[in-house]
Amino acid sequence: MTAWDIEPGGVGNVLKRAGGSAERMAKAGQNMQETLPSAAASAGTIAEGGHEGDGKPDKDGKGGIQGPVASALGVFARQWNEDLRYISRRAASSLLGAHLATKEYVEGDLRMAASRNRDAINGIVPDMPGVKGGGGDGGGKR
Repeated sequence: MTAWDIEPGGVGNVLKRAGGSAERMAKAGQNMQETLPSAAASAGTIAEGGHEGDGKPDKDGKGGIQGPVASALGVFARQWNEDLRYISRRAASSLLGAHLATKEYVEGDLRMAASRNRDAINGIVPDMPGVKGGGGDGGGKR
């Protein structure tokens, strides 16, 4: 590869926007976890009268066995939580990787610039006219 075309400021802006999106996704997941149980409970039960509950008979002897919609919501929540955790881990790894790669790029640029500066200082010394017998013909090596 002959050259990189990375703009650290641009990478920082993208990482900031992506981080904001990740935060919004996490908030949406949290909201869903808070509201889904209520939605499942409100979806009704198999027992006539649609009593909510934990599957055990209540004081009137009516069961609160989960209905098909509540059951489907539970399956959805379990799968969605697994997917959300996977996406969160991958997003965090990707953001961190992009940050570290850009940091190394910048530090590499700084090391190369410092090396070039050292080479310039240690390399060619101008041959000034009238100094140490110099004729001013362009310089020489140290």
